[in-house]
Amino acid sequence: MSSDLLNTLKSFFNGESWIIQIFIVIFLTLLAAWLARRLLNRLYARLTETGTHWDHAFIDALRRPLTWLIWVIGLSFAIEIIQKNNPIELFTAVETLKQVAIIGLIAWFLIRFIRIAEENIVKEKLKEASSYDRTTLDAVAKLLRLSVLITAGLVILQTLGFSISGVLAFGGIGGIAIGFAAKDLLANFFGGLMIYLDRPFNVGDWIRSPDREIEGTVEEIGWRLSVIRTFDKRPLYVPNSVFNNISVENPSRMTNRRIKETIGIRYEDANKMDAITQDVKTMLREHPEIDQKQTMIVNFNTFAPSSLDFFIYTFTKTTNWIRYHEIKHDVLLKVLKIIESHGAECAYPTSTIHLYNEE
Repeated sequence: MSSDLLNTLKSFFNGESWIIQIFIVIFLTLLAAWLARRLLNRLYARLTETGTHWDHAFIDALRRPLTWLIWVIGLSFAIEIIQKNNPIELFTAVETLKQVAIIGLIAWFLIRFIRIAEENIVKEKLKEASSYDRTTLDAVAKLLRLSVLITAGLVILQTLGFSISGVLAFGGIGGIAIGFAAKDLLANFFGGLMIYLDRPFNVGDWIRSPDREIEGTVEEIGWRLSVIRTFDKRPLYVPNSVFNNISVENPSRMTNRRIKETIGIRYEDANKMDAITQDVKTMLREHPEIDQKQTMIVNFNTFAPSSLDFFIYTFTKTTNWIRYHEIKHDVLLKVLKIIESHGAECAYPTSTIHLYNEE
């Protein structure tokens, strides 16, 4: 009975029923793709509950490429059946195309895995509120993706029958011409590389340039340009080569913020200047938000046209912009109270007219 069934199946698949064979192959491919997708979705849902992020990143990256891989294998098998029964010249390269597709799907999986793993690491660090170098993470991820693309491209060229050594030799000769044609692109690329190596700023830093109208928070450092979000929330796209020719100030790395103010009192309060400046200096020395390790100066400074000016030069402990202004607000109000406590007043622009009387 079993031998009769095997002979029947053999005659069926070797006969003229190739259309039905294709139908069966497509059906099995569809079923396999559906089962694989369902299995991976369930596995992914369970792995997201674990403490590690590498396992579900692997499964998440695998879901779509694996589905396409099943279809590539199934369709290539169906095309082979068609080619065997009805040879078509168009289908002669099906094996090569299948290999190219498989290489492309593997590269797609690796790129997805790198991207998802990077996103998971960032989410994990933000959730734990722990410090990490976002710029280094971004650079490593981009280098890994670039390596995958270059490797996949070379393997695909080899699969298509091109000599890799010849391609590399052509790249060495043609690199000179390409370098002249794309010198701005290369300048931006190496500018981005220098940013990653020298680290004048990182993603999230507030930077500004005294040479250009560039100021804002760094959102992204790309290989060609960097994205800076200005304080009015507009994106500013700066080619990386620009940073090779300008000075960049990074206020995010300041250790303190400076309070530098000039305050004037009336000329008739000149005899109170010494006591006022002494009390202001004492107030600053006792202020809990003023850094006593930094330079502190409170001195009579200038005979101005309408006032006697003294200046305050000191530093806050905080570098936070909002907190700094709150401290400065408190300091200036206390200075006003000290001036008023001595019976003096802040000066304002005045003019004195002397009339000449001939009598």
